Amino acid sequence: MIDALKWLHVLGAAVLLGTGAGIAFFMFMAHRTGKPALVAHTLGIVVVADFVFTASAVVLQPITGLLLAHLSGWPLTQGWLAWSLVLYVLTGLFWVPVVFIQIRMRNLARQAEREGTALPAGYHRLYARWLGLGVPAFLAVLAIVWLMVAKPVLG
Repeated sequence: MIDALKWLHVLGAAVLLGTGAGIAFFMFMAHRTGKPALVAHTLGIVVVADFVFTASAVVLQPITGLLLAHLSGWPLTQGWLAWSLVLYVLTGLFWVPVVFIQIRMRNLARQAEREGTALPAGYHRLYARWLGLGVPAFLAVLAIVWLMVAKPVLG
């Protein structure tokens, strides 16, 4: 039982990291082109990927993590585990707005494509916000994975 939970927990972490890195990479590459059609298409896929992969992992992680903590006898107030939970909540506070920003960016890019215009200033403001929220969220996930693996003794 515990090995299956560990596997599911590690799989969830890999999905969060992999999807986050993949989305960031493809978003950055599409954004660089400035081509509304390419940006709209990429954002369409990004929105679906976030709902299918990221959202699934977001639900899976706390369930498997709490079960693992319980079965292993780790109190949730234990240093590394408590910090993981704090960072997880922080990540969620960054991620939820990012999902809505991506939808708005996709819609703006689709509109620019339909009208044959460049990506509007509103899209670029949203991209800056997306980046500003996404980078700390991704760094927090990296920190959580490190805490999960290293389990350091923290004050």
